[in-house]
Order: sequence, then structure tokens, then C-alpha cells
Amino acid sequence: MIDVRRVAVLREVARLGSFNRAATSLRLTPSAVSQQISALERELGGTPVVERSTRGVTLTAAGRVLVDAGDAIAAELSQAEREIARLDTPDSLTVATFTSGGQRLLPPALTRFALDRPGVELTVLENEPADALPLVRSGAADLALVYHFDDLPPVRPGDRSGLSWTPLLDDPMWIVLPAAHPLAGREALTIAELAGERWVHGCLEIVDMLDHYAALAGYEIRTACRGTDYVFAQSLVRAEVGISMIPQVALTATPGGLSMVPLAPPCPCRYIGIVTPRRRRPNPLTSALVHSLRETVAALPVPA
Repeated sequence: MIDVRRVAVLREVARLGSFNRAATSLRLTPSAVSQQISALERELGGTPVVERSTRGVTLTAAGRVLVDAGDAIAAELSQAEREIARLDTPDSLTVATFTSGGQRLLPPALTRFALDRPGVELTVLENEPADALPLVRSGAADLALVYHFDDLPPVRPGDRSGLSWTPLLDDPMWIVLPAAHPLAGREALTIAELAGERWVHGCLEIVDMLDHYAALAGYEIRTACRGTDYVFAQSLVRAEVGISMIPQVALTATPGGLSMVPLAPPCPCRYIGIVTPRRRRPNPLTSALVHSLRETVAALPVPA
């Protein structure tokens, strides 16, 4: 039988990449940490779980399996603690969301949710997907609204993440131009037609993706601003600093001075989904909010 306490030590070694740092975190000696790892390997019939080198400690394949299992166990225990705490306190729900999803999708969904559950205490955490997934996995958040672009979803069936992915909507990219731009008012545009333009980026992840599509069209992107906020990007477009590529959900509700034109295929797209813990007993509040988010998406107007 594998000792769960030794798996916890291995998780800390994996997180910090060093026996010494793990020992400091766990308030043990480095020798004690090493002994725990050696005992864990003996429990596995001598299978090594770490590889030691002058640059630190890395996990073996067996070590990664154990750490994944340890993460799942820790998440289950955290969820159990939260459920026990709820027995004597008002119901609560913690949601992690990226910024534009939190601006456009989450508020109406929470309003729908609260109509039937006025006593639920809601907490919202603003996090990009890379930071939101660990929050759900650890139990610090009950669900996360996340996105990915043309690559695979961050959670896939059968993986060892302990998470589930629920697709919510495809969020196509639009080109945002100053209202006086020669291409303003077109029914659609291709990336190839935008060669020579200067670009204002509202998300760093879009930079590499746009570079890829521009390269396929035979040119290099000229950048006017590398920002991290779509509202800021659209304000710079309004000031005629450049043009921008913005997901539909993030398009400004006050388009004065702007022209918004959809991209013609082949074009990039942002895919929005919901990440929840992969539990044997799903949280009914989480399930209810997922339902509210789906209703919200179904009611979204299509930009004119």
C-alpha cells in the first residue's frame, strides 16, 4: 500500500524541484525528505520516482503518475473540507474567469443563478486559463470560465488532470478598424487583405496566432501596441493607432468611431468552455451555474 503522506512529500519535491526547498517548505530536513522518497520507491518495488542531478530533481514517468494521483487526492480532500464547512455555513460558490468572459458572460449568468438561489455567497476570481485550472484542481475554485484558441482544449477526456471540460461557445475573431478606414464597412475581410497594417494587440496569446496566419498569407505583422486588454486595444483603434483582431465576446458595446468586420475563413477562433472538477458527486451549485451560463450564451445577440 502506498503511503499517502509520502506522496505528499513527492508532490512538494515536484513543485519546488529540489529536496532542500521541499524540506524547507515541509519543515523537515533534506535527509528526511530523501528517506521518504526512498521509502516510497521501495513501496513500488524499487521503481524510481525521481531523477537526481546537479540541476535539481525531476520526476520519472512513475513519479508523474503518483503526483497526478496525489493532486487528485488533495483536490478530493479539499472538496470534502469545503462540503463539511458548508454544513454549518451558508452555501457558497467560487468562480474563476478571464476578463472578457467575466465582463460579458458571467454577470447575466450569475443573475439567472441568483434568482433561484438568493442565499448563495458568490466569489469571483479574475484569472487567465493557465492560472484558473490549478484553482479548480486544488478546490480553491468550484468552476472556471476559460478559453483556448486553435490548439486542443486544456482538458481532454481520459487525462489525469482530474478536471472536466464543457464546451460553451465558439467565439469568432473580428477585425476592428477605425470608422474612416478604407476597408470599414466590408461584409468580411481576409488576413491577406490586411498586409501592411499596423496592429494593436489586446491579448499576448493572439500575437503568435496572428503571426502564423499572416505568414500563411505571405507577410509579417507590424505591431503598434502589445497590450493585454481588449477594451484598451479598441480605444487605440478608435484613436487610429492601428487595427486589431478581437474575439466577438470582447467587442465593445459602444462601437462609435469603430468599424467591426468579421474574418472570412480560414481564420482563427477562440473557444470558450467551462472547467469543473471531475467528481463522483458533482456540486449541485456548480451544475446550476453551468446551466445558467449555457442559457446566457443561447441568448447572446449577434453583432450587427
